[in-house]
Amino acid sequence: MTALPDWMVLRPEGLSAADYEALPEEVCRRIEVIDGAIVVNAAPRRPHQRAARRLANVLEEVCGMRFAVDTDIDLRLRDVPLLNRRPDIVVYDRALPDDAVLRPQHCLLVVEIMSPGSVTTDQTDKPAEYAASAIPYFWRVESAETDEQKLTVFRYRLDPTTRTYAVAGVDTGALVVTDPFDLSVDLADLT
Repeated sequence: MTALPDWMVLRPEGLSAADYEALPEEVCRRIEVIDGAIVVNAAPRRPHQRAARRLANVLEEVCGMRFAVDTDIDLRLRDVPLLNRRPDIVVYDRALPDDAVLRPQHCLLVVEIMSPGSVTTDQTDKPAEYAASAIPYFWRVESAETDEQKLTVFRYRLDPTTRTYAVAGVDTGALVVTDPFDLSVDLADLT
C-alpha cells in the first residue's frame, strides 16, 4: 500500500484556505476542495481541452477589454469551509490584479465542459454552487453520447431572488447569444 502524500492527510476540519495556498501549483492544478475535502480530478481528455481552448478564444474576442477570459483557474467560492473549484472557462473583471484570489463577485460567466467522469458534478453540484455564489451566467457544454463532435450548450442565467439558475437557452449546431455579450459560433468549430 502506498502512503498518502502529506498534503492529502487532512485534519478533521479539512483543508483551510491557507493550507491550499501553501500547496505547490502542480498539486492545485489537479484538485478541487469541497467543504475542506480534497477531490482529485483526472486529467481531461484532448477533445475536452480543445473545446475549452477554442471557446475561450472566441469569448476573449467578443469580451473586449472589460473582461478577462481564462481556462482552468482557481475560483474561491467560500473560505470556511473551503470551497475551491477550477472551472473550465471563467469570464471575469479584467481589473482584478493577477495575484488576487478570483471570487464569485469578479465573475460574469463560468463554463464547464462536461466529461464522462464529471456528469453529476457539472450538471448538479457546480451549477448549484455557482448560483448560490451569485455568478450571473453559467454554461455547460456537452457532447452527444454517440458523437463527441456534436456539441450542445446549455445556457443559464441567475435568478437573483432565488439564487438559482433559470434556463436561458439550449444551443445545438450554432451558439448565438446577445446576452451577456454578442456571440455567434458554429459549435463544430470547437471540436
